[in-house]
Amino acid sequence: MYGGSYLKTLSELKHFDEDDFKASVLEARRPVLVDFYADWCGPCKMMAPVIEQIAGEYGDKVEVGKLDTDNNPGIAMRYQVMGIPTLGLFNGGQLVDRLVGYPGGAAPIRAWIEKGAKAATAKK
Repeated sequence: MYGGSYLKTLSELKHFDEDDFKASVLEARRPVLVDFYADWCGPCKMMAPVIEQIAGEYGDKVEVGKLDTDNNPGIAMRYQVMGIPTLGLFNGGQLVDRLVGYPGGAAPIRAWIEKGAKAATAKK
């Protein structure tokens, strides 16, 4: 488990868009977890506090942010985000894994991040 145990509020989370996606996500020096969401999406609203919790727990190892698919459809299409919420784990400029739908809490997301981080490290 990574360090930290505080919650980040939604306003503290990075909000990615077309203008900064390359620099903030694809060129990042550490893994980036992108929450693809839309404001009207009920399961996305359920996922929001879990993402805040994950950001607090993994903040020193994984950058966590959100991307509104309604405002950034080009990025959503580029990464074949067909349903939301979708979590994308990026490392080294590549989408290394995705998790589609709300998994019911933080534990499955933690396990998914750990698995994705190990797989990305093994590829290097």
